[in-house]
Amino acid sequence: NRGKCKTYLLGCERTRRAALIDPLRENAARYLAAAAYHGVRLDYVIDTHTHADHLTGTWDVAWLAEAKIVVERHAPAPHVDVHVSRGDVLEVGDLRLKSFTRQGTPPTGSASTWKDVFLPAIPCSSAAPGVRTSPEVMRASNTSNYRRAVHAARQHAGFPAHDYRGNQSSTIGKEKASNPRLAGHTRDEYIHIMNDLRLALPDKIQESLQANQSAIDDDSVAFPGLAQLEAIRQVAAPELKARIESGNPPLVLDVREEDEYGGELGHIHGSRLIPLRALPQQAGTLEEMKNREIVVVCRAGVRSSTAAAILTALGFDHVSNLKGGMLEWHAASLPVER
Repeated sequence: NRGKCKTYLLGCERTRRAALIDPLRENAARYLAAAAYHGVRLDYVIDTHTHADHLTGTWDVAWLAEAKIVVERHAPAPHVDVHVSRGDVLEVGDLRLKSFTRQGTPPTGSASTWKDVFLPAIPCSSAAPGVRTSPEVMRASNTSNYRRAVHAARQHAGFPAHDYRGNQSSTIGKEKASNPRLAGHTRDEYIHIMNDLRLALPDKIQESLQANQSAIDDDSVAFPGLAQLEAIRQVAAPELKARIESGNPPLVLDVREEDEYGGELGHIHGSRLIPLRALPQQAGTLEEMKNREIVVVCRAGVRSSTAAAILTALGFDHVSNLKGGMLEWHAASLPVER
């Protein structure tokens, strides 16, 4: 793509199998035409992270090409075929793509990188609520990534998912030696540099981020603003479990899709399913709960934050969000139903 956002078509010359990485929705037809021109079949469409400055083309391209959607395990969006964790490998013909996730990855978006394909020198730090990665985590992430990558090969090429200065690629060795935010700086100096950048929000964050997190890009949901999202109270999984077992349990409202509710992660006993897309129309069915406690749940705590903000704006006074969603519920070894 021209401009700041980069998309890559990676293919195997022998088998003519391919993967499309980080597509923009506006260019969906262009990607399919490129695949046809090169005579390759798309096996996978990969989002390396949840995009905050454009609508992803992942669902459109995958549906048209009958390809599988791949994201990192903590990515919040529904309708995903393959969730990958650190060390997982995708085979694209004779090519093997190995995923490794940065340390401290927030649950709001995929932050996987792909060995031999994406080795960014400076991870993106989205400024959306719950998405921001601290400089401390970013520094640990970078040094950890660099150690692994440099140990393997200093000349491995790195291709950025985003670039704002017109660069097309670099190498790990070059970035380690010359990147102005890392080379020659101590940890504390790096943190000071990053904290002092005062970066503006991405240009289209309000139109893009929540749409990409929820796979909703029509008018069925009026997404809340960033200030509304930041105001939502977060509840940890053990705290919610204790409240459920109390004499006055909250309504646990699950806003995932129906297939997720009964799928891999299951659902919390007694929870009520209203998918986020349907919430504005079905909020009236919760009228008797306006003065009672509601805890909203999704996969990673992102769609549920949106839902909690919507309910709060509709006059529900005691709405909280399960921090980290069902992923954190599982991590705490708490019971589920399917």
